[in-house]
Amino acid sequence: MRKVIFIEPKAPDFHIYSKFQMPRLGCYILAALMKKRGWDADVVFEEIRKIDFKDIADAELVGISTITSTAPRAYRIADEVRRMGTPVIMGGPHVSFLSEEALEHADFVIRGEGEKGMTALAERIEKGDDDYSEVPNLSYKKHGRIMHNPMAPRIDCLDNNPFPDTALLKGMKRKGICSRVIPIQTSRGCPHDCTFCSVTGMFGKAYRFRSTQNIIEELRLYDDKKNALFFCDDNFGLNPKRARALLNAMIAERFRFRWSTQVRADIVKDEELVHLMRKAGCRTVYVGFESVNPESLKAMKKRQTVEEIIRAVRILRRHHLHIHGMFVYGFDEDDWKTIKKTVKFARRAKLNSTQFLILTPLPGSKLFSQMRAEKRIIFKDWGLYDAHHVVFQPRRLSVFRLQRAQTFSHAKFYSIREGVKKFFRFQWVDLAIGSYARKLNRSWIKKNRTFLKVLDLLAAKKSDKVIVDLERRVVLDFAESEHKA
Repeated sequence: MRKVIFIEPKAPDFHIYSKFQMPRLGCYILAALMKKRGWDADVVFEEIRKIDFKDIADAELVGISTITSTAPRAYRIADEVRRMGTPVIMGGPHVSFLSEEALEHADFVIRGEGEKGMTALAERIEKGDDDYSEVPNLSYKKHGRIMHNPMAPRIDCLDNNPFPDTALLKGMKRKGICSRVIPIQTSRGCPHDCTFCSVTGMFGKAYRFRSTQNIIEELRLYDDKKNALFFCDDNFGLNPKRARALLNAMIAERFRFRWSTQVRADIVKDEELVHLMRKAGCRTVYVGFESVNPESLKAMKKRQTVEEIIRAVRILRRHHLHIHGMFVYGFDEDDWKTIKKTVKFARRAKLNSTQFLILTPLPGSKLFSQMRAEKRIIFKDWGLYDAHHVVFQPRRLSVFRLQRAQTFSHAKFYSIREGVKKFFRFQWVDLAIGSYARKLNRSWIKKNRTFLKVLDLLAAKKSDKVIVDLERRVVLDFAESEHKA
């Protein structure tokens, strides 16, 4: 039996979601596809399971899926696997947009959605045919030349994909309030095309979704109160009619699990939909508010107003949904007043939890093209592209002040004073999250002290030699922490 192993590399640094061990679904869908073809398939989610290179030696093919922040780790794994003589195929958002970079470390790259390309490549391997010219979405080298095959049309009917083989999710643990989280994808694509997002480049603007019956069949596999499901759609409520049909079906099934999902503030335009979400078992919504600065919202093409954000919080609270608000700092219209205003809003709105992220020019986004054209990108170490490190020169803030904005905001929102308020409101889960986030914020500052020193020197315009030496130290710090892990 032919054997393939898929790997999702570990993140280079810890972050607010480090305690929530949840993989992306690509590897598990592809593993299910390969099993249907008769292959022995396995998945290594490195956050919870170490790579066994002896096991990899028996594989005929190794697939590595990577986002931008995990790319350095992905490339090191690929180099090691190829030294063992095993071919490597890479996929995921980062290499989809930088396939030539990836081909310095891999034999093949599948750009965009991987299902059609993986199936066609498997057929060639099974036949012993090394002509890959008809494999869609594939990039590879032929006689020293890089070849980029045409992109196939995106999958119209997502029901044709097999259910992700989450039985391969080995090593998942339950820790306190963080129950086992199982990702579920019911749709792909987003028509909004925000400037800082690479989703549309990966999955397109057309909104495609699975049928209600197909989703319900998968959900039945996880009907256990011990499970917590996360609908990882970029915008669960984008098509209200479709969402209502799914929610009514879930209610009829009387599922025992609880779930969470990502939404935009405009979901409250349909309050009946919000009511159905709660009734169907939704307990937490992750809302991309992004900013309370009207100019920033306009510049990022978010298509929402501050008034809509305020109304969204009020209605979501009315339906007793836990609100995790996500904000982004670093747009050209942001300054320190914007930072303080955002934290003040998050506290006064009594959001259950928040995440203050740093604007990051990810490959595939309009922001990346803009920052590169304006020569504002400072750091090119992809391991820093995790929305927790400043990697470009802001317009109205120094690099150090922008980085400080994140740690300052988390310290303010998750302060002991705010914790006391939650205590007297009997918000025990929020109190636990706050304690965890406060400790995490302090640990992050300690671990990244060298990086913070680099930013301080950059802001003070110190000598290039000192800065370069410290930049090397940052890279070594990351490599050392990875080795210890």
